[in-house]
Amino acid sequence: MRIWSLHPAHLDRAALVACWRETLLAQAVLAGRTKGYTRHPQLERFRAQADPLASVGAYLSSVADEADARRYRFDRTRILAPTSPVALIPVTDGQLALEWQHLGAKLDQRSPVDAVRWRASTPAPHPLFTVVPGQVELWERAI
Repeated sequence: MRIWSLHPAHLDRAALVACWRETLLAQAVLAGRTKGYTRHPQLERFRAQADPLASVGAYLSSVADEADARRYRFDRTRILAPTSPVALIPVTDGQLALEWQHLGAKLDQRSPVDAVRWRASTPAPHPLFTVVPGQVELWERAI
């Protein structure tokens, strides 16, 4: 499961669709609707929030916004808490850098056009996250 800390605009089609699906799975876990992935480390940052479902809903809403901008059709009715106001979640600059490099390697392999776009840009966080100084997050497992 990869719930990117990077802004969805950085993701290629495959990563954006996978992010949507995997975050819907995360939402199902947080809502108690599935028995799998309940201990997945990437869920820690959502569980630490006052309202985990609202936070994951805000995350999904931003992913859906990017899909809309690309004229993809993501079903927003699947977001359980799409409009609740939530606090920004901190993410370390070390985590963002790790994900940025990981994304670049993936784009080099599967999407040369997006890899060119990636090289010309700088990493920005997903709108739900605010960048703070620090190393790779403790919940990160080897990519």
